[in-house]
Amino acid sequence: MATPRLLVRRPSPRLQDGELTHLERQSVDAGAALAGWTAYVEAFETRGWEVHQVDPADEHPDGVFVEDTVVVFGDVAVLTSPGAATRRGEVSTMEAALRDLGVTVHRIEQPGTLEGGDVLKVGTTVYVGRSDRTDMDGIAQVARIVEPLGYRVVVVPVTKVLHLKSALTALPDGTVIGYEPLVDDPTLFPDFLAVPEETGCAVVVLDDTTVLLSENAPRTAELLRDRGLTVVTAPVGEFEKLEGCVTCLSVRVR
Repeated sequence: MATPRLLVRRPSPRLQDGELTHLERQSVDAGAALAGWTAYVEAFETRGWEVHQVDPADEHPDGVFVEDTVVVFGDVAVLTSPGAATRRGEVSTMEAALRDLGVTVHRIEQPGTLEGGDVLKVGTTVYVGRSDRTDMDGIAQVARIVEPLGYRVVVVPVTKVLHLKSALTALPDGTVIGYEPLVDDPTLFPDFLAVPEETGCAVVVLDDTTVLLSENAPRTAELLRDRGLTVVTAPVGEFEKLEGCVTCLSVRVR
C-alpha cells in the first residue's frame, strides 16, 4: 500500500485576523496555535504519513486552513475558488505544491466559488455544501470534473455554520457524524450518527480503525471508542476560535 501523503501549512503570525462568519471574535494565541499545529502534524508523522509543507503565506491569516484551497480525488486535484476574496491568494502556493506531487490539476473558475471545507467524500459520493462560501456555479464545475471519474455529487444546504464540514464528517466505515443542531438536513445521509459536542463533529481518518479528533470533545471520543475506533486527539482550540477544525488544517493526497 502506498504511503499516505499530507499537505499542511504552518499558521501565520497574523492568525488572529482570520475571517469570521458565525462566531464572535476571541483572542487567539499565536504561540499556542503553532504548538497545537505542531502536535497535529506529529500525529500523522508518527503513524507513517509523509507530510509535505506548503510554502508559508504569512500575509494570509487563514492560510493554515489548507483544506479550503483544494479538493483531491485520487490522483486528480481540484483547486478551488474561495468565496472569501481575502483567501484567493492562498491558491497559487497550493498549486505549486500539487505540481511537485505529480497530480493532475483542475481549477474552479470565477465567478463560481467553492471552498474545500464544503466538500465531504464518502466512497464515490461527494456531498457539497451550498454555503456562504460555495455557490451553485462552483458546485456545477466540480461535478463536471469528478462525475466522469465515477463520483456522484449531492448538494447539501448549509445555513447554520461556515462550511459543511463544520457540522459533519465521516468515519472510516462511511457513517456520517454530525452535531445535529448545526446540520440542516440529517436525512440526506443514509447512515447518520449524532455526536454530543459541536467540537466532535469533525474527524480526520488516519487509517481504517483510527480517527483524529479535537481534544475538546471528550464525550465524542468516548462514543467513537465504544464503536471500536482508536481515537487520537489534537489541541486545536485556537483554530476552533476561528471556525476551524481538524479537517481544515490538512489535505490528504493518497
